[in-house]
Amino acid sequence: MCKYWNDRTQNLAPYIPGEQPRDRRFIKLNTNENPYPPSPRVIEAIKEAAGIELRLYPDPACTSLRAAIAERYGVKPEQVFVGNGSDEVLGFAFGAFFADHDPPILFPDITYSFYSVYAGLWGIPYRTIPLADDFSITVSDYVFPSGGIAIPNPNAPTGIPLAVNEVLSLAKCLEKQNKVLILDEAYIEFGGDSAIRHIDDYENLLVVRTLSKSASLAGLRVGYAVGSENLIEGLCRIRDSFNSYTLDRLALAGATAAIRDADYYAEINNKVIATRKRVSQILAELGFTVLPSAANFVFIKAPNISGADVSSELRGRGILVRHFDKARIADFLRVSIGTDEEMDTFLSACRTITGN
Repeated sequence: MCKYWNDRTQNLAPYIPGEQPRDRRFIKLNTNENPYPPSPRVIEAIKEAAGIELRLYPDPACTSLRAAIAERYGVKPEQVFVGNGSDEVLGFAFGAFFADHDPPILFPDITYSFYSVYAGLWGIPYRTIPLADDFSITVSDYVFPSGGIAIPNPNAPTGIPLAVNEVLSLAKCLEKQNKVLILDEAYIEFGGDSAIRHIDDYENLLVVRTLSKSASLAGLRVGYAVGSENLIEGLCRIRDSFNSYTLDRLALAGATAAIRDADYYAEINNKVIATRKRVSQILAELGFTVLPSAANFVFIKAPNISGADVSSELRGRGILVRHFDKARIADFLRVSIGTDEEMDTFLSACRTITGN
């Protein structure tokens, strides 16, 4: 602890991101990056933007990108907010819609670990709701007075999706309480059903998306939210109290090109889905517990060996996966879906480690 830190800083428990190695080349299956390159149109757009206009501030309203997102999903630009990755958008949303004097907000006990960090940063009370024995989210467990709900669909790190009608039942419940449902759809394009088309039906529904996974742009840092104009205005008020220029000119150009090249991304993400299905089947045949995933990763448990030991063994073979040292899931690993060649190497290592 530092004597110059205030109480807020001293009490924070920051998020710990997945390992990004620099001293050795690994097959990286630990941070849910897309194994395929961005659209060539994205690279070309960034090159074109990397000119003398970099001396000028970017458009603070991110007009072209918001227009492209609005066109893609059939909403108005005023219903779209963009930020420096979905993490920033989520952080702004916690600050805009959840309050320290309200009842605790709700989110799953096993979920994206940044949620508790945001709550701590903003001083928001929260309560975690246990997943069911099969690690699915039981929507009925959330139907009681609260300060709001944040929930991923599909959930992370399990990958298990909710049907959109279940999501909407939560929005309807919260609407009666004048509270917001933050729906984190970071992995929705790998098999889930998006709720974006329902934002006009539920003024309290905020859908948050990212270009890091499905658009192969984890290095560009662009996320967005779609919701009612009132919710978007709330996000803008928080953003403009921190930094009006959250996206630079290169990010704006690349992200806009990515949103407009839906066909390219549908093709590569279908490859990820096909590989995920193949790998899941083989792992199950090897005796692994494999949760049903609609994301670009699988959540697995090896037979007769701890998750920590499997992670260590894989690392020794040049393969990184994500291990969470947390009750209930300490023996599970989250494994991002790589190329078929990378996943064949991973499967071969799994056979050796488990004696198959």
